[in-house]
Parts: sequence; C-alpha cells; structure tokens
Amino acid sequence: MTTESVQHESSAPGGPALFDTMSTMRAMRRLKPDAIPDETIDQLIQAAVWGPSGGNMQCYEYVVVTDREVMARLAPLWKRCVDSYLATTGKYAPKGMDEAAYGRMVAAIEYQRDHFARTPVLVIPCYRFPEPRLDEEGLIASAQALGPEATERMMTSQARFQALAEGSCVYPGVQNLLLAARALGLAANITIWHLFLEEEWKRELGIPDDMATFAAIPVGLPVGNFGPVRRRPVAEVVHRDRW
Repeated sequence: MTTESVQHESSAPGGPALFDTMSTMRAMRRLKPDAIPDETIDQLIQAAVWGPSGGNMQCYEYVVVTDREVMARLAPLWKRCVDSYLATTGKYAPKGMDEAAYGRMVAAIEYQRDHFARTPVLVIPCYRFPEPRLDEEGLIASAQALGPEATERMMTSQARFQALAEGSCVYPGVQNLLLAARALGLAANITIWHLFLEEEWKRELGIPDDMATFAAIPVGLPVGNFGPVRRRPVAEVVHRDRW
C-alpha cells in the first residue's frame, strides 16, 4: 500500500455523516470566482470558534479577505511563496506518492497561484498567546513535579513548546473550518506558505506585529468534484500500547 491507496468506504446506513465529510475532504485548489455570501462565511468562522482552545483562552482572531482589490495585492505575495515552495520542498514527490499523481497536485497548486486574484475568500487564522502568569512558588513546585532532568530539558525546549501550545489553540479550529466548508459544498485548503513572507502579509493586511499567523486558507466553490481522499491504511500507522 502507498499514500495513493484510496481509504474510503461509504458510511453504513444510519452512520455518522461526519465520516463521509472527512473521507471526501480533499484539498480543493481550483476555485470558481463566484462570491460567497457573508452568512456562509460567518458559518465557517463560527465552526472555527467552536474548536478546542488550550486553557479555554480563546485568543484567536480571523482575518477574512473578500475584497478583490486586496486579493489582487496579495496575489504577488502568494506567487512568490508558492514559487519558493515549488523550488525547494515541493520540487519532489513525497515518498510513496505516484509521480503522475504528484504532477496533478502541482498543476492544481500552479492553477491556484495563477488565479489567486480571483479567490472568493481567504481566511488567515491568527493567535496572540498571552504572557504566562508565573510566580516563584509555582516554578519551584513545577520543577519538583518534573524532576531535575526533565526540568532542564523543558528549559531548552521552550521555543518548541510555545509553538506547539499556540498551534494546539489554533489548528483544531482550522480543521473545524475545513470540515464546515466541505459540509457546505465549498472547496478549501490549508497552506502555511505565507510564512515565507509573513511580515509582508501582515503589513498588507494590517495585522499587529505581536499577532502570529498560522495559515492562509483559500475558500470558494469548487471547479471540480469532491472525491475520496487518499491516505495510508490505519494498519500501517497505528502502534498499539507501545511503538
């Protein structure tokens, strides 16, 4: 089996419709230019807001771009980011993926790049992680609970911990948004290529310096049809009880 194996079976009668939604939620990059109603966009953001948020802090904000002039100004930034990706990481097919299938994926990426100014909706999830509230007594108790070796490791991995903490507060909501888009018949795909030029994106969209951005999600009506996703079989990825 490879990553191109089709892992989709229709839900049994009476089974959860969510499973059908997830199993046909491809990254759809070819979008019609038709406008999406504001109430539909609000439904997508509502779904995102319903997502879990670490510590229930809910420090997320969403920039939603629909203005054609703004999208046209973003299009050159998108092109630079995509071209950078395709020249490096995106130059080669992932291990286990058929070259022809990867070629089709790249063609869709290039189509989206070349038609980006016509994107109906672009969603930028943002998060401002609050300063931690720490005191000496709590730090001592934490070190005692972890032990000296683990405490030292924790001190040297703060950057990774911070990134994961922020991401865990944002990406569950992003997944909710993608699921809601699919359920509403909309195409969407999550990208982080904008991070190559994050400062330029933030400047163009007026996003505050202390606000981190976590994705750029184009949304619109699909040109093609939804279909089964291609993923590795469960038996290949699960380790029961231990590795």
